Amino acid sequence: MSTLTPASKDKNLWAIAVFVLIGAILLPLLNMGGVVAEFQLNTWGKYLCYATLAVSVNLLWGYTGLLSLGQALFFALGGYAFGMYLMLMIGEDPNYHTRLPDFMDFMGYQELPWHWQPFEHAWFAVAAVVLVPGIFALIFGFLAFRARIKGVYFSIITQTLTYAAALLFFRNEFTFGGNNGFTDFKEMFGLNLHAVSTQRGLFIASVLYLAACLLFNWWLTRTKFGKVQQAIRDSENRVRFSGYDTLQYKMLIFTAAAIIGGVGGALYVPQVGIINPNEMMPVKSLEAVVWVAVGGRGRLWGPVIGAILVNAIKSWATVQFPNYWLIMLGALFLFVVLFLPGGVASIPEQFRHWRKKMDARRQAPAEPMKAAEPVAEVETAKSST
Repeated sequence: MSTLTPASKDKNLWAIAVFVLIGAILLPLLNMGGVVAEFQLNTWGKYLCYATLAVSVNLLWGYTGLLSLGQALFFALGGYAFGMYLMLMIGEDPNYHTRLPDFMDFMGYQELPWHWQPFEHAWFAVAAVVLVPGIFALIFGFLAFRARIKGVYFSIITQTLTYAAALLFFRNEFTFGGNNGFTDFKEMFGLNLHAVSTQRGLFIASVLYLAACLLFNWWLTRTKFGKVQQAIRDSENRVRFSGYDTLQYKMLIFTAAAIIGGVGGALYVPQVGIINPNEMMPVKSLEAVVWVAVGGRGRLWGPVIGAILVNAIKSWATVQFPNYWLIMLGALFLFVVLFLPGGVASIPEQFRHWRKKMDARRQAPAEPMKAAEPVAEVETAKSST
């Protein structure tokens, strides 16, 4: 597991600044000039939203040692919270002549359910994007960590939680669109969602939000809270015996990771144009774990590199080799685990280590050869003896 030295921290800050410069300024300008297509910008925006999900997984698994297999649930909850607002902004249905979402018209609803009504206001939807995943994670984290559930048992219970939630959202009577979910969005904050300028703005927002998440992780590792957090990862019992209440630390980290994922889900929905229960299935959480492992667990840029790299390969492989994509993903994961445990982000560090070792071997002075004793002197010594 890597630790951030002062020099590496400065490099990370510069890397974040370059990332913002390229993502929030250069790429949008190239898009406006016609060099980067709208489809490419939209695809990269989706990758950046996935990267925020990977950052939330890394905050739990990489820095705290909590392997959550249900992080996609909070990503989807944030997406659903904002998707409810987008559905109410579609306007009047031309077939049913109501302002209700189409699946409610199909099910015979005459008026909007009470829990949908506040989402007509944009400010409430934005607040729900943060509060719904955060409160849900706070309650679940309190119950799980108070019972001292950890290790593989914590992974299993988080996977069960997200699977149960997905089954609930698949039900039509749950009033969240069932299997189809939410789609056919048209407007957001009074702007045409299909306009190129709106999609460009969403891409810039994704870049800035991901940069803010990276800055938060960078700052957290420098604080006393972050040091205790990493100590919990290394040995929770030792931290507890030192007088720290690990329950509070893990609850706060679990809640923060859920909020990070929830806001990322809210940015994902208007760029992709759909949200359904498949986004909270356990397989999505497992994919996020693979992103972090491939990129580099416990490293600032690891989850970003892993999420973008794996999803870019997935976009290519599902077209060129649709029947072998999962095999390729499994092979990539095994290769990283066996031969590159630090992830792709550790390659420069390992290269520098290898180079130093080779330089040390070249500069090491050769041992002087001992001069051989003359044969005549040896024979004389033997005869005198």
